[in-house]
Amino acid sequence: MFDYLIVGAGFAGSVLAERLATRSNKKVLIVDKRSHIAGNAYDHYNEEGILVHKYGPHIFHTNSKDVFEYLSNFTDWRPYEHRVLASVDGQLVPMPINLDTINKLYGLSLNSFEVEQFLESLAEEIPVIKTSEDVVVSKVGRELYEKFFRNYTRKQWGLDPSELDKSVTSRVPTRTNRDSRYFTDTYQAMPLHGYTRMFEKMLDHPNIKVMLNTDYHDIIDFIPFKEMIFTGPVDEYFDFKYGKLPYRSLEFKHETLNQENYLEAPVVNYPNDNLYTRITEFKALTGQKHPKTAIVYEYPKAEGDPYYPVPQPENAELYNQYKKLADNTPNVHFVGRLATYRYYNMDQVVAQALTLYKKLTEKSEEAVKAAAKPAITGSASIIDKLVPRDPAKGKP
Repeated sequence: MFDYLIVGAGFAGSVLAERLATRSNKKVLIVDKRSHIAGNAYDHYNEEGILVHKYGPHIFHTNSKDVFEYLSNFTDWRPYEHRVLASVDGQLVPMPINLDTINKLYGLSLNSFEVEQFLESLAEEIPVIKTSEDVVVSKVGRELYEKFFRNYTRKQWGLDPSELDKSVTSRVPTRTNRDSRYFTDTYQAMPLHGYTRMFEKMLDHPNIKVMLNTDYHDIIDFIPFKEMIFTGPVDEYFDFKYGKLPYRSLEFKHETLNQENYLEAPVVNYPNDNLYTRITEFKALTGQKHPKTAIVYEYPKAEGDPYYPVPQPENAELYNQYKKLADNTPNVHFVGRLATYRYYNMDQVVAQALTLYKKLTEKSEEAVKAAAKPAITGSASIIDKLVPRDPAKGKP
């Protein structure tokens, strides 16, 4: 008997598995359809020995001391502050827009006070901010909106910014100084040995069993458990009862180049040129030394793995129907991006998982003490059958 079946081995599922196993002595089975742990944060060494992020760049940043200290139990860190350039009008300029962006783009030499006045002169007055277009035009005007945001958003979302909720572009600041960092969070760093290594340490506990290449539907009827934690798409859990929640997906084209460096920044955005939205050079993120370099192109698309919930009012209404079902489903807890149909940064998912763990442990002391029950008997042979074990380590 498992205390918890956790569906999904990404941040939400892995954090909860670790907390339940180590702090509450719960028996946890974590399953994932993919062939690896770590969800979209999964990284690995390619054929040339370069550490790459399979599902595009994952940059860790947070203002939460609790989240940073929690993850520090499983990794050392490499200090890293993310910087992005955008290809606009044949030039590479800092993104988000800052003082240097404006001066380089327009051939000016403004100071911080003057650039603030310059942006104010471009901004349009929008009485009620409703859409992503409204957000940008009200801050920097229509010309910069066209140069940096409109076409990038169209590629990314398949929709014009005027059709998207204001939250999409509200995430990108505009600065009047020379701060070229993409994020300004207190804690900015990359796991020293990669995300996958961090997850391996997180899940390395005798109370945690991992089954990969496994759809939970295939095992749910014959592996006993008390409660479920579900991190997959909430509409899928309920068999798309009210219809499918829309997502945008991505296609990644990885390349290894026979040169030491390729880009002038870790990431270069392409708002107006090409079908891809950006290129990432992984060595700039990881700090790895290697005579060759690895890059990835990102092509947004409508179908494929669900990455980004589409922020439109009708989709929020559809999700609320599923949320009512989720809230009234006993002994099943929904957590993470897909299960709550929200775009979260990695640290936000960790915080959400830690919050759910706290709620789970707020049960009576008697329930907590009753957690450590008899070891698995009949289920062990099933797990061995579905997940080949490494004879040297005795683990899946």
